[in-house]
Amino acid sequence: MSPRRAPVLACSVVGAAVVALDGTVLTVAQPALQRDLHAGVEQVQWTSTGYLVAVASLLVFAGRLGDRYGHRRVFAVGALGFAAASTGIALAPGIGTVILLRVLQGVCGALLQPATLGMLRTAFPPERLGTPIAVRTAAIGLAAAAGPLVGGALVSAYGWRSVFLIGVPPTLAIGLLALTGGEPATERHAEPSPARHRDPHVERGSGLAALDPFGALLLAVALGLLVHGLVEASRPGGMTAGALAGAGVAGVALFRHERRAARPLLPPELLRSGPVVAGLAVLLAASAALFGSLFVATYFLQDVQGLDPLDCALRVLPLAVLMVLGAPVCAPLQRRFGPRRTATAGAALLTLGVLLLSRFGATAGPASVGAAAALLGAGFVVLMVTATSVVVHRAPEAHAGVAGGLQQTAMNVGPALGVAVATLLLALVPRGGFVPAEGAALPALAVIAALALPAALALPAGETDRRGTRPGPPSPRPGRRSCVRS
Repeated sequence: MSPRRAPVLACSVVGAAVVALDGTVLTVAQPALQRDLHAGVEQVQWTSTGYLVAVASLLVFAGRLGDRYGHRRVFAVGALGFAAASTGIALAPGIGTVILLRVLQGVCGALLQPATLGMLRTAFPPERLGTPIAVRTAAIGLAAAAGPLVGGALVSAYGWRSVFLIGVPPTLAIGLLALTGGEPATERHAEPSPARHRDPHVERGSGLAALDPFGALLLAVALGLLVHGLVEASRPGGMTAGALAGAGVAGVALFRHERRAARPLLPPELLRSGPVVAGLAVLLAASAALFGSLFVATYFLQDVQGLDPLDCALRVLPLAVLMVLGAPVCAPLQRRFGPRRTATAGAALLTLGVLLLSRFGATAGPASVGAAAALLGAGFVVLMVTATSVVVHRAPEAHAGVAGGLQQTAMNVGPALGVAVATLLLALVPRGGFVPAEGAALPALAVIAALALPAALALPAGETDRRGTRPGPPSPRPGRRSCVRS
């Protein structure tokens, strides 16, 4: 690997892993946080909800900022802000301060996440993106698996504040690295060609209008209300219907605005790309099915079988193991068999895993649960690596940040959708709903997982199949004097 690409990969991998670790360790720390700050359950829930709403609302706009001002700069701001917010939470005197800083942390996380993919897209040749994306995915799987164990150990030994400090050193380090590191070779480009001057999405002298602030506001409102409504679906008396209706109204207004905007936030050539849209659909269906299934499985293992959280985590450990070990082999599989066949196999494995879970009775043993978890992990990692590679690869380089924002949006909305579906269907069978074979939640989630199959079939058959995607900006001509884009 080029010495100039190594810092980019390090920033991308560590940034994505820290965000994944932060989400899992907080779940373990919330009961202690509630006791220490004398907070109510609703207030503690907002430490998660506020973060999710802020992230989901701003991901696409943050990607657009990266496309315009440089992914490294936006990444650095996000990473350093994330570290500062984490430090503030660890020192917070009350629950109100924690909630406010969690929202700020969500804003910084939104800046950081799309840039982890945008930097890879601009640093690596398109045909070599599979390997760095696989490494990034493996790191996310490892961080998510380690989160409950690390969080439990830290809370037990040092209290809830320590779980927010654990991410400060790495985010501070990668933020400074992104600010000071040299640009990789492929991020150097020639002086803009006339065609590039005519592209309104990358024109740098057009001011705030080039960012489409009104479109960004409408999208933030739509996504924020959508995620809030889905989260509220798991709470009795939540404002789900009103939030979802508001999201629909904002979505319609966004659609009408984007059709008339001279420089739309969502570039038409990106949304017209069949591979990009199919990849986003795969990620949405797969993440909804996986996280909804894990939600049901957690209640089944703890409330029906009476396992403690550690034993429950050990039962589903094969999922994390398959994600970590399976990610590196996804890139070779994709090169050999093409994205379409690789993703179709992943969708089949994921659907089979959910179906196996749905057949469990109250006495299901650890071997059966482990086998289902392994299928879920294998299927999901194949889909995540393959679909993410397609979305990032097939998006024009000028819109790599927006593509990364859309990918991260799918990965944030999907879990909220899956958990909302599971919550609503568990409530339909008050006595037997937590036993998979007696409830309706897992069969419905198996249907959602199966929706990834037609989306996978819409992916390109091979690396050379470029249908449905417009080419990115022209490569620099040799011998021209180059400038550096941050």
